[in-house]
Parts: sequence; structure tokens; C-alpha cells
Amino acid sequence: MLVKQKMTANPFTTTPGASLPDAEATMARHKVRHLPVIDGDRVVGVISKNDIAAALPSKATTLSAQEATYLIARMTVSQVMSKPALTISPDALLEEAAILMRDRKIEMLPVLEDGRLAAVITESDLLDSFIDLLGFRDHGTRLTVEARDEPGVLAQMTGIMARHHANIKHLAVHRGKLDYSVVVIGVNTLNTDAIEADLEAEGMRVIGTLVNRD
Repeated sequence: MLVKQKMTANPFTTTPGASLPDAEATMARHKVRHLPVIDGDRVVGVISKNDIAAALPSKATTLSAQEATYLIARMTVSQVMSKPALTISPDALLEEAAILMRDRKIEMLPVLEDGRLAAVITESDLLDSFIDLLGFRDHGTRLTVEARDEPGVLAQMTGIMARHHANIKHLAVHRGKLDYSVVVIGVNTLNTDAIEADLEAEGMRVIGTLVNRD
């Protein structure tokens, strides 16, 4: 899956010269935690709620509330934003975005196309992708199966599904630390008793069944 298939288009933005209260108000109004910072056509940084919180005077400060408010009102986005902004292409794999965000401990990446901001990809977008890939909300049954980590086992499993006229809608494989893998397989049928019996007969163990009737 590619970034462009899950990114959020037309993101809300701010500018380097905007005040911190203005940036914070934009986040609150649109219920977002991050804003790309745009200077002309260029993405020059990213500002987050955490960046703004870090800029606030310490609770141990001797400043009065009025003085602190005055100082914050005079601060601009350019003074506290994260720069340079880490960005990604819409044609990048979703996994690349996930690894970059995980390794750099960030929650949003601006998506650049021809050097210009096209969208953003967020942690929420990645979580939605994970849910979609595993078919959690899809009508049917999702089976979680322990199977031998050997050539041909997946073919056995799909053969069983075909024998019962079950259409495979989702399939994910996680290799375990031992000699087996955990396979998540989503099918369009609600009654999988016969399928589960055949899987068990072939030496596979069904460790989870989730039925979604919606």
C-alpha cells in the first residue's frame, strides 16, 4: 500500500510568522495536533502542540500570568517549530512512512509532490490502514491461525478456503520466533466451523475467531 492511498489531502497549515496563539487556535478549531509550516510554496517546518507546550514558561517562573501571556503572544511559529521538516513522497510505501515516524518519534509527515505540500500522513492514517489490512470492520469472519512455517502450508490453507467456497478478503502473515507462523485470514462467510475443522485436521491451530455481521 502506498502513502497516496491513505494520506489526508488538503491539510491545515500555518506560516512561520504566525503567532503561537494563532497556531494553537488553528489546531483547536480543526482538532489536529500538528500543522505543516508553509513559506510560499515551501514546507519549512512542522509545529505541534508539544512544541507549543515546550515554549510555555515553566510553572516555577516568577512571571505573572499576564506577563507570560504577553510573552507567548509575541512568539512566532518560526521560533518553536521543528525544522527542517521530515517529508515523504506520495509514491512511498506506507511502511516507509511508518518506519520513519516510529524511528524519529513523530506523529505526522508532510507529503510533498513536485516539491509542494500535497497532503499529510498521520499516526491515525497508519492505524486506519492497519485496521483495513486486517479487515477488522469487514463483514465476514477473521481467523487467526498458527501454522507450520514451511513451504506449501499457505497453499494448503487457501485450498481449504476454496474447497468451502470462502472468498479470501484479507491475508496477513507474521513469522513467529519458533517454527510456526501466525496467519490472519479474513473470509466472506460467517459460519467457519467446517473450515476450522479442516484447518485443524491439517495440523493448523485456530487461536482466534472474530465474526462481524455488520
